Amino acid sequence: MANSPSPFEKSNYRLMLIGIGIIVLGFTIIGLDKEPHGFGFMGLTLGPIITLIGFLFQFYAIFKKPETK
Repeated sequence: MANSPSPFEKSNYRLMLIGIGIIVLGFTIIGLDKEPHGFGFMGLTLGPIITLIGFLFQFYAIFKKPETK
C-alpha cells in the first residue's frame, strides 16, 4: 500500500473533539431535565438544539480543508 497523507490535520482532530464535547453536553442537558420523561424546556428544546449544533460542528470539522503552505 502506498504512503498517502492523512486526510485530516491536527486541527481537524481538535475540532472533532470539541464537537464530541458539544454533543455530550447536549445529551447531558437533556438528561438533567427535572420534568418527567424529559418533557421540560431543557429536554425538548435546549438540549436538542445544542446537540444539533454539535453535529453541525462535526460536519464542519470533517469537511474543513487542510491549510496549504
